[in-house]
Amino acid sequence: MRIGIDVGGTNTDAVLVEGMEVLASHKTPTTADVGSGIISALENIFRKGSSRPDQISAVMIGTTHFTNAVVERRRLLKSAAIRIALPATQALPPMIDWPSDLREAIGNHVYLVHGGYEFDGREISALDDKEIREVAADLKRKNIRSAALTSVFAPVNGKMEERAAEILREEIPGIYVSLSSEIGRIGLLERENATIMNACLQELAITVVRSFRDALNRLEITAPFYISQNDGTLMSSVYAEKYPILTFASGPTNSMRGAAFLSGAQEGVVVDIGGTTSDVGALAHGFPREASAEVEIADVRTNFRMPDLLSFGLGGGSIIRQANSHMTIGPDSVGYELTEKALIFGGDTLTTTDIAVAAGQLDLGDRRKVARLSPELIKSALAQIHHMVEASIDRMKTSAEPIPVILVGGGSVLISKPIAGASEIRKPEHYAVANAIGAAIAQVGGEVDRVFMLEGSSRDEALASAKREAISKAVDAGALADTVKVVDVEEVPLTYLPSNSIRVRIKAVGDLAMS
Repeated sequence: MRIGIDVGGTNTDAVLVEGMEVLASHKTPTTADVGSGIISALENIFRKGSSRPDQISAVMIGTTHFTNAVVERRRLLKSAAIRIALPATQALPPMIDWPSDLREAIGNHVYLVHGGYEFDGREISALDDKEIREVAADLKRKNIRSAALTSVFAPVNGKMEERAAEILREEIPGIYVSLSSEIGRIGLLERENATIMNACLQELAITVVRSFRDALNRLEITAPFYISQNDGTLMSSVYAEKYPILTFASGPTNSMRGAAFLSGAQEGVVVDIGGTTSDVGALAHGFPREASAEVEIADVRTNFRMPDLLSFGLGGGSIIRQANSHMTIGPDSVGYELTEKALIFGGDTLTTTDIAVAAGQLDLGDRRKVARLSPELIKSALAQIHHMVEASIDRMKTSAEPIPVILVGGGSVLISKPIAGASEIRKPEHYAVANAIGAAIAQVGGEVDRVFMLEGSSRDEALASAKREAISKAVDAGALADTVKVVDVEEVPLTYLPSNSIRVRIKAVGDLAMS
């Protein structure tokens, strides 16, 4: 048996899964301390599933803690950005395009040192150990306990980053070090941004993972637990402490994986309507389609793997306002206070859930409290809800052809009519907790993003080498070797570079190896 948990801004969802069968599920409001909400959800699924903690083989958790910390500029660790690149790349220093408040929140400690590589692995200049030790001495004086190391073309050769990290750890025992070669892709500034963001979350990651572990211990769950990544796969709790940035957007990703699992669809568009927002994404081979360009997080451009998502302010708690003949829905929401503020619960705020109850689409609360809503208001609100969803689906499609649409999330009860652009609409069983199911059934993955020079070798040899490396990374991350398979291959000829070069991105996925 597995447990999947998804901690959202409005609700905490939990499911108990055995094999391919969902035994029990529960949705409870997210609590301020998070842990008590998790405990409440788990206690309920144990009762509903007639199971015991000692029967659980693994727990998978999806969390928004780290995304929220960056967006809200809270609980971020003062960090140093060390770029290994001189004499190149001096024109644009680290964090030059960051919002000033976020830059100030982590200290704006920037260092440029000699080193780095060309695209083909040749040195720009040698790494100077003395320079790194001088940086370490300055970090000691300033009591900076986390550092982000970024070298030019580190995904091609990460040895300088590794050596610099070794020196920092020698000079400052206990320092947190994030390496860009382990986090981002080719593209210096965006990779550097992702690495700095990871560095400032290191201490929070340890605290959050410990709080999850404590909550499970209180219920005497001794099974290992894993954290969801934003590509639909899992990482161990220890790995999550080191790479918290890889959890960004894992909630919508879990919903998409859960939608694929519940509906059996491998291709299509998933619409996940929650309590506050809706997330729309496309499935490719049963996994979320990845964004092909840079992704902005908290107004900072990054280039690590992220799902191609469109989010907008429509959810079950979205507030409806009407002034004269103009109606607005969201983007603000009553969130987890729905049971206090919505009309059907005796509150004074008109929400989309009130509209769904008044229209007869949902049996919740006291329907008599929305009996006075005019038919015109209800019709207008439903039409606007459907238009918002249809517009988002249209933006995610890559052609004008109709495509299957899978509806998940508790707020999907708002959809009651056919959707333009959909060849079919599926709302599978357990749709309301698809996010937790996505976490519970998640697999383990490995990815490679490298530039290969084909001078002296063939394209097939380069692809085979990259596939072996991706499969090896998946096994190292905890996948069963005989279940790992390559699910995505992207090959881009780099015609502007000499030596007949190609850029290869390969993703391999396998089942979690249970101890």
